[in-house]
Amino acid sequence: MIKSHGVLPATTPTPSQGVSLAKYHGLGNDYIVVNPADLAGELTTQQIRRICDRHYGVGSDGILLGPLPTTDSAFGLRIFNPDGSEAEKSGNGLRIFARYLWDQGLVDETPFTVATPGGVVTAQVQQAGRLVTVEMGRVSFDSREIPVAGPPREVLNETLHAGDTTLICCAATLGNPHCVVLRQEVSATEARRLGPLIESDARFPRRTNVQFMQVLDRAHLRIEIWERGAGYTLASGSSACAAAAVAHRLGLCDAQVTVTMPGGRLAVDIAPDWSVTLRGPVAKVWQGALLREAFDA
Repeated sequence: MIKSHGVLPATTPTPSQGVSLAKYHGLGNDYIVVNPADLAGELTTQQIRRICDRHYGVGSDGILLGPLPTTDSAFGLRIFNPDGSEAEKSGNGLRIFARYLWDQGLVDETPFTVATPGGVVTAQVQQAGRLVTVEMGRVSFDSREIPVAGPPREVLNETLHAGDTTLICCAATLGNPHCVVLRQEVSATEARRLGPLIESDARFPRRTNVQFMQVLDRAHLRIEIWERGAGYTLASGSSACAAAAVAHRLGLCDAQVTVTMPGGRLAVDIAPDWSVTLRGPVAKVWQGALLREAFDA
């Protein structure tokens, strides 16, 4: 079931009484959902940064703006990073948005589609909203699609220099760019140190999300994550998908794998055509209003 949900164009928080927000997390990767029908103008970069600020605003790893009108899907969604930049796609963001639609009574356990700048996905809410599965689309390792500078190629097992550290990396896209770094062991310290250097490396013209990946066995991976525009994060759905796809492409894991991150575990299934399905929990944290006073200098 998908119910009618009249929506308005993307807008900005100006009412004196504040703007309604709902906050969720997927394994500690937290997003604020803003319904454009509650706003009155376009969100600015400064406002997005303030809302996401953990000291001066609500605090989150990003903003989900939706549902939005769309011609090719049931619901439209835009995803913003804490620095104000826009993300093409987010696995955890999509799962959280699906849970929000469930909480609003707009969907039931029937699969439905969501249009993002990174492509249309199919989502399904299960276990009364506590578990969400998303068909994330097809993974590509093609440098032209990711994109990665240089000649056309599959970006696999290439050398990358980050500061004084030499790394072996692969690149992939699910509608948003990823750089997967192969390591014998992973740590938050290394992700925080090398992540920002890799994110802005010149070979990635749109910057990139970064995953430091440790293969535990053929059914289990461990990753640490540096997200483009967000920094170090406890979990990332699209990062889990990218890491699993790279490991499978290199013959290091099977098509069904559990990806462990600091925030918890996600299940990833890889089809023969490289379409990827992501499954994991979502929790609602709170809902309320952010007052206009929060936007004062």
